[in-house]
Order: sequence, then structure tokens, then C-alpha cells
Amino acid sequence: MTQDLSFIHRFEPGTSTAAPLLLLHGTGGDETDLLPLGKALAPDRALLSPRGKVLENGMPRFFRRLAEGVFDEQDVIKRAHELADFIAEAGKAYKLAKPIAVGFSNGANIAAAILLLRPEALSGAILLRAMVPLAKPPQAELAQTPVLIVSGASDPIIPASNANLLVTMLKNAHADVQHVTLPTGHTLTQNDVTLATKWLNR
Repeated sequence: MTQDLSFIHRFEPGTSTAAPLLLLHGTGGDETDLLPLGKALAPDRALLSPRGKVLENGMPRFFRRLAEGVFDEQDVIKRAHELADFIAEAGKAYKLAKPIAVGFSNGANIAAAILLLRPEALSGAILLRAMVPLAKPPQAELAQTPVLIVSGASDPIIPASNANLLVTMLKNAHADVQHVTLPTGHTLTQNDVTLATKWLNR
């Protein structure tokens, strides 16, 4: 089910009044990519899943990058505001509470950028394989917004130091951050699903 909003997206209504999940795909994914993950994490919650507007060699992303792990920070800022505006727009159209973002890779990075730039847009976030999106973000106030960051110990894309810096940035903004490193690489595993489900249900 979709309405004609500013992002191509999928919306699946839920039966629960708990915060909906905003599903943010990785590079090359689309609005259907994380729907199975959303249903596995919270079968009763509403799901909102937009498609990134930036194309890299034909693959959708949420913002431009200059190289692997090197982001176009001006584009990150622009796209984070654009996505935060869509969240508000979709909230009105579908009568949704503020969502919890569930982002993987590029989707986790744009969710982290929204937390730092538009903290009012989200009620929480699950960041799977996230990196620091902005070298010098403005000082945000996240007022104990709950955030789960799940890293991979052998992730070839994200150094542990980068993930740890993101944790520090969010804690400095007073988010309630839990950081777990799993014995895996950049791909998602059943352990990610189990961890995220427990965190959501806490």
C-alpha cells in the first residue's frame, strides 16, 4: 500500500500501537528489501520502507559517496533533511507515531545522520553495520533516544574505530546507546535479528 509521497515507498499497516518501523535499505536495495526483516522483528507493527533517491551505477542509495567509506557530506546533509521531511509527511498521511529506524549499511548511515541532524524525526534506531555519516555534525540533543548499533567484528568496510566513534557521537548527544559487535562481517545474520528483536521488546 502506498500513497503518492515524496519518496517511492511501501507502507504496511500494523495491528499494534507501538512505534512503526522505518526500514532503510543498503546500497542496491529498494523499498521491498527489508520488509521481511521488519516482519521478523515486529510482525504486529506498521512498516514504512522508502527507496533511496540516489543512483550509483544504477543501484539505489540514500546519499552519494565519493569512494568506499568516503561520503559526500553535503549530500548526506541534504538527503537526511529530505528523508526527515518524508517521515513527517508519511506520518500525517498514514497517521503514524514517530518511527524507529531500522537501517542496514547505507540505510543505517542515513538513519545516523537523521539522529544527528533532525533528532525530532525518530523515536529510536537500530543501526546495522553503521559508520560515522558526518565528520563534524552539529551538536544534537537526543534526550535518551534509544539506539542499538550492531557491528561486525570482521567487517571489511567499517573499521571498529569508526563504529566506536559513532557510538561516542551519539552518547555525547545523550542518546541511550547499546553497541554490540558480532563475530561476522558486513552481511546480516540471524544473530542480528535476535538481538534487534530483544532490544525492540525490552
